[in-house]
Amino acid sequence: MRPGDILISESEIAHAVQKIATKIAKDHDLSDLLLVGVMDGAVCFLADLIRALPGSINVTTVRASSYNGTEATALNIAWLPSRERVEGKPLLIVEDMVDTGATVSALIKALTKLGAASVKVCALLNKPSRRVEDVTVTYTGFNVPDTFVVGYGLDYNGAYRNLRDIHKLIDAVDEPT
Repeated sequence: MRPGDILISESEIAHAVQKIATKIAKDHDLSDLLLVGVMDGAVCFLADLIRALPGSINVTTVRASSYNGTEATALNIAWLPSRERVEGKPLLIVEDMVDTGATVSALIKALTKLGAASVKVCALLNKPSRRVEDVTVTYTGFNVPDTFVVGYGLDYNGAYRNLRDIHKLIDAVDEPT
């Protein structure tokens, strides 16, 4: 497996991040909002988003995974912020991609149980065609087709996170000769 054609370019990503940041700043009191980045996939998006937001931003992370290679696996939430960190605060989950919605749904439930005042979702990529959980993505950069993608934090077994563009992942045997 390796990166194929560029699906979304670095410049398109930068434009989308700025557009999302502008909308978030318009909709929220940023001094009270807590951004919750879902690691490891959202690392690039989270970093660019917090730099695009004006003023001081409160940020924490969670660690969740639901893929092994290109196959969906059981959801694993490795860590959550403390109750003291989220209780009474409006939260914005920052995800690389929402596809089935299972990870975001589980995180919303867990963060609400910890006492969050509200929980909304921001995702660079959205795959509504794969949705199995009814979740609302309040801020979206791009709707993407049902294809496996890598780059800009998204990976295939840990590889390709460092690519500046988002690429379709291709199987070497499917490549044209």
